[in-house]
Amino acid sequence: MQTKYSIVKQAIKSKILDGTFQPHEKISSESELMKQFGVSRHTVRLAIGDLVNQGWLYREQGAGTFCADRSKEEIAGAIPQKNIAIITTYISDYIFPSIIRGAESHLSEQGYQVSLFSTNNDHDNERKFLEKILTQHFDGVIIEPTRSAITNPNINYYLNLERQNIPYLMINAFYDELEPFRIVMDDEKGGFVQAEHLLELGHRNIVGFFKNDDIQGSKRMKGYLKAHRKHKIDIMPNNIITYNTEEKNSKPAETLRKMLDQPKEKRPTAIVCYNDELAIKLLDVIREAQLKVPEDLSMVGFDDSFMAEVTEVKLTTVAHPQSEMGELAAKVILDMVKQERPTSKEKHMEKDLIRFDPELIIRSSTAPIK
Repeated sequence: MQTKYSIVKQAIKSKILDGTFQPHEKISSESELMKQFGVSRHTVRLAIGDLVNQGWLYREQGAGTFCADRSKEEIAGAIPQKNIAIITTYISDYIFPSIIRGAESHLSEQGYQVSLFSTNNDHDNERKFLEKILTQHFDGVIIEPTRSAITNPNINYYLNLERQNIPYLMINAFYDELEPFRIVMDDEKGGFVQAEHLLELGHRNIVGFFKNDDIQGSKRMKGYLKAHRKHKIDIMPNNIITYNTEEKNSKPAETLRKMLDQPKEKRPTAIVCYNDELAIKLLDVIREAQLKVPEDLSMVGFDDSFMAEVTEVKLTTVAHPQSEMGELAAKVILDMVKQERPTSKEKHMEKDLIRFDPELIIRSSTAPIK
């Protein structure tokens, strides 16, 4: 459990790192900090004294306490560390080990140390790791955004990376407002080929499950809608199921159970899944209902992960570049490090985006409608 002193100290430090307190700007008074945190003057003075000793703050007699300008000190004292940080939503799950291995392998070959951070798709964790990166002299950062479909509360930290000339790029998704260099899948096209494959097999009652707090989900849903419109097939509103990170282990399965409990003529004949991980979970629900894939229900996944072939049902799925994406991200971030600053967005907007085309891998989980 954190002490009151460490809570006050970390809160002041966070305000410096996210740019709330600028160099040579006066910070909140002792009385304001006492009121804000409900602590004694002694606790506030301990926290401030520690930050002064560490060079984060400085005092001026009779004027107050001010934010120090650490940039000159950091530049003067910085020793090239050859360190790259990789922040992903997960490290040991699903396709992430392959992406990380691709990046780590190339960076190691080039003599760089790699530090891995997993946000668990949580903004608070992302903030903590960005603070660490801003204080530990990393040469560059590869980032998979956290909950990329919603407004990010940590944007100021990214602006501080830019201010300190620490290059970063984003993979799988990106925060649109920052217009960063990004390496992504064409998720909209991926959602389109998922749905079109099923439509071409004669399916008309196709349920789509899409994760809505990551931008990939909204783009894949858009592709699903486009495929139906291209084939002039009406979409039943109840056939679009959205869920967020907290709901991923419950809502999709519960919703499908209810759908499969309906009379046969009302049941869906096919499912488009946000990813293979979800497809495997929904496969359990289909088995519970004593139905078979693809005889009673066709399924399409996304990512062509190791999960696509671990069960008796081999998933039709959209391929994800995985290790190739990781290796490419490593090459690009090292180019950015060597150039010191990312390429100008205004002049080279097309160079700030690398997009992989989706490829549908057809296996045994899809079949023509009977």
